[in-house]
Formats: sequence, structure tokens, C-alpha cells
Amino acid sequence: MAASDLVVAFTGASGSPYGLRLVEVLLRAGRTVHLTISPAAVEVLETESGRTVALAPGAFDPAALLGARGNGLDLSQLRYHHFRDFRAGIASGSFLTGGMAICPCSLGTLAAVAHGVSENVIHRAADVHLKERRKLVLVPRETPLGLIALRNMVTVTEAGAVVLPAMPAFYTRPERIEDMVDFVVGRVCDQLGVAHGLVRRWGETGGE
Repeated sequence: MAASDLVVAFTGASGSPYGLRLVEVLLRAGRTVHLTISPAAVEVLETESGRTVALAPGAFDPAALLGARGNGLDLSQLRYHHFRDFRAGIASGSFLTGGMAICPCSLGTLAAVAHGVSENVIHRAADVHLKERRKLVLVPRETPLGLIALRNMVTVTEAGAVVLPAMPAFYTRPERIEDMVDFVVGRVCDQLGVAHGLVRRWGETGGE
């Protein structure tokens, strides 16, 4: 446990490539990642990324989750927590972290965070980050947005969270889907204070 540890949660919104890439980038940056995944996220992972993930603590396999992305990574730095395990360190404010990202963040998860409904350890960890005044980044992927979702976004923002919708930019002249994914992941990393070279920033002449 260290203040540089980061928490990442996958929930049941479209956008699993963002979450997978985020975990990869954080691990490559040498950060310890505490990962938790909702059952709905498992379905999205299989549909969008072809990954079959078992959530049971003894059955979870980080290599199955990351696939080729895991090549060369120190997977011992990926700490998995079952979404119902309220004994996990991330459920307590005494467990030090450098921030949390829910990526992707379903609107149901957004609503739970906005109203303090801690039905699972994802909601609880988010609540912990808000109460401890730590960085919490929510990455929703939904369109169009209804009034309830918009109000919930205002609520979590007022509580201290950062709402970072998965909206790729085009001034970077993306050539591949991966470039668009990297733009969003790079912005999440910026919020978490993790250095990266994923995108060319506005005003720069080059980038990775």
C-alpha cells in the first residue's frame, strides 16, 4: 500500500478498450493498480474485446484480461479485488492511494456514486475517494445524455469528482481507433498525475 497506488474499476458501459489500455499504461508507468470489475463489465469485455474474464478471486487471471497487452508487464503489480469484497483495502479510507478511475463508468454506477449508494466495492471505493478528498475520475460513455444523468454529473462534480466523458479529439489527426483510445486514456492519466506520451498535445509539433 502506497499513496502512489491507483484504483481502476471497469463497469458495464461501452468502452472496455479504454479500461484495458488504461491498466496497461499505468502498469507500464510502474504504478500498482488495484482493479475491480462489475459483472456487467464482464459482459461488455466479452462483446467488445473478446475477453472472457472470471471474477471469482481464485479464478481471476490477469493474463486473460490483458491478453497481448500484458506482454512485458509486471502483472504482480496488478492487485485484483472482487466487487463484493468489502474487506478489500480499497474499501477503507485508511488505505492510501493516489486516485481512482472508473473507466468505463456506467450511468448506473454514476448514479450510485452521486447518491452514496455503496452496493459494491466499486461504489464504496469511489465514496472513499470523495470523502478523503482524493482524485476520482469517472469516464462515462453514453449518448444522448438524459436529465437525470446530467444532474448526477453535476452532483459528483460538486462532491469533488472529475467527469471525463470518453470523447476523442480530432485535432491530433487520429489514424487508428487506438489513437482515439489513447487520447481519452491520456487525459485520464493527466488527471491521475501519471506521465505518458500517448498523445500530441495542443501546441506541440510532435508526439508518440
